[in-house]
Amino acid sequence: QLQLAESGGGLVQPGGSLRLSCEGRGFPYFAIGWFRQAPGKEREAISCINSSGDKTNYVDSVKGRFTLSRDNAKNTVYLQMNSLKPEDTAVYYCAAVKIPGRWPPELLEYDYWGQGTQVTVSS
Repeated sequence: QLQLAESGGGLVQPGGSLRLSCEGRGFPYFAIGWFRQAPGKEREAISCINSSGDKTNYVDSVKGRFTLSRDNAKNTVYLQMNSLKPEDTAVYYCAAVKIPGRWPPELLEYDYWGQGTQVTVSS
């Protein structure tokens, strides 16, 4: 059983930055995805990275602002979020899938989920 834990959320002003972390023992063998869910909206996939860290994918709304990386030695994936906007406000979740059937993986392929961390972008 893989357990994931997100951290790094908080309140930031528009234009600011945050770095989210997703940590989980044993996950160097898993692709990791980040999702977010705003109140009243469906959960949205925003980025993913393969197990070796040499392949990433981003949704158009975060391209050029968010960067996903991983340090398998530390069992941690990092989501660097720059130029944050109020519309980025949501609960952010990381998730893991061992063998994706496609790239990027679909939401239903992910086997393990973290509890989420709140990101609020507001002045």
